[in-house]
Amino acid sequence: MSLPSLSPASASTAAPTQAALLDFVRRAAADAELIASLPLDPEGRTWVRLAGPGGSEAWLIGWPPGTGTGWHDHADSVGAFVTAAGELKENALAARLPTDGWKTLELSDGVDRERRLGTGQGRAFGWHHVHEVLNESSDRHAVSVHAYYPPLPRIRRYSRTGQTLRLEQVERPQDWQ
Repeated sequence: MSLPSLSPASASTAAPTQAALLDFVRRAAADAELIASLPLDPEGRTWVRLAGPGGSEAWLIGWPPGTGTGWHDHADSVGAFVTAAGELKENALAARLPTDGWKTLELSDGVDRERRLGTGQGRAFGWHHVHEVLNESSDRHAVSVHAYYPPLPRIRRYSRTGQTLRLEQVERPQDWQ
C-alpha cells in the first residue's frame, strides 16, 4: 500500500530521524480511512506494509484482544510507533544491553518501564531498544502504525523470567516471508 500523502514534504535523501519517523506514524495513525482499511482477525495480529519516509520500513498492525509481541528488539534500527485505535501497553527496559555475544543477562533492579499508549499516543526509540507491546483489552482490537530505519535487518527475540533475560532467537527478513 502506498501513502503518497504521508511522504515527507522535502525530497531529502538523508536517513529519517526518530522525530521524522514519529511524525510519519502520527500522521498515518490519524488517517481514519487508512486505519479502517486494515482487515482485523479475531485470532491473530494482522499487518499491511506501508511506504515509509526516506526508505524506512513501515507497518499498519492490528492487535486482537490479549495479543502481544513478546520481548524483542529491532537491532540496529531506530523506530517509532503510535496507537491509532484502542490502547497498547509497552513494557521496556531502560538499560543499554550488549549488542552481541551473550545468551543470558541478569537485569538490574529499576530497569523496567511501562507505558500505556491510548489512541493518538506513541513514542520513538533508538537502537537496541528492548520491549514488548501488548493489547491487554479483553474485548477490543487495537491498531498501531510502526516505522523503522534502516529497514529491519533482524529482530532478536527474548524470554524473561524475573530479572533474567535470555536471547532465544534471531530473525532476519527472509524468516518473515
